[in-house]
Amino acid sequence: MSKTIHIFVALCDNKYQGIVPVPAKIGNGQDPHNNLYWGCGFGVRTYFKNSKEWALVKKQKSDSIILERLVFKHQNKNFYLVADAYDGKHIKQCTKDFLQSSCGQLKDTLVIDDRVIGISGNSGLIAYIGHDGLMDFRLKGPFNNKDNKKRDIIILACYSKSYFSPHLKNANVNPLVWTTGLMAPEAYTIHDAITGYTKAETNESIRRRAALAYSKYQKCSERAARNLLVTGW
Repeated sequence: MSKTIHIFVALCDNKYQGIVPVPAKIGNGQDPHNNLYWGCGFGVRTYFKNSKEWALVKKQKSDSIILERLVFKHQNKNFYLVADAYDGKHIKQCTKDFLQSSCGQLKDTLVIDDRVIGISGNSGLIAYIGHDGLMDFRLKGPFNNKDNKKRDIIILACYSKSYFSPHLKNANVNPLVWTTGLMAPEAYTIHDAITGYTKAETNESIRRRAALAYSKYQKCSERAARNLLVTGW
């Protein structure tokens, strides 16, 4: 059976998120095509479309909240990757969907090439990319595990370990990569982490791949990147 990775992306949004403003064109959370976290060169859509490891097999507009859904198939391994671009105004819903998927409260499926693949809580790896909205709003929990399945997670957002861990303490998750400070949640970090994940590498090896990518593109030391991008509890 195919394995699935599901990435929840809250589009960068100057108007509706408590962020340091970015240029208007890339900070419009209702425009995925030019958005910093989606359509720009280091956005999820562009970066994975340009990757030699992944092939785009489906693109669709889901609804007024998820502005675009992409499905990629790994070129060599039996993995699908689903990425959802949430309207930046709906970052709270995106965060809630991520948390509910991580603990198995939210599950769904997709039909791709006449086969059914699991998404949301039916995915093995669930990731969040974007602004850390938990700095700005509260979510009602608890996000307790519903099915005794342990899911892997990646959270690329500022201070994600400290803000997300209280919500996930009873979710039975395995944090592959999350953060201890301010960061730029661009796609090269999760792309290289996922490369290790598809090879069934250890948490530490996956974290190292993420840190090396971050160090390269952010032009910071590997030590700084490793202090920022951590694994486990």
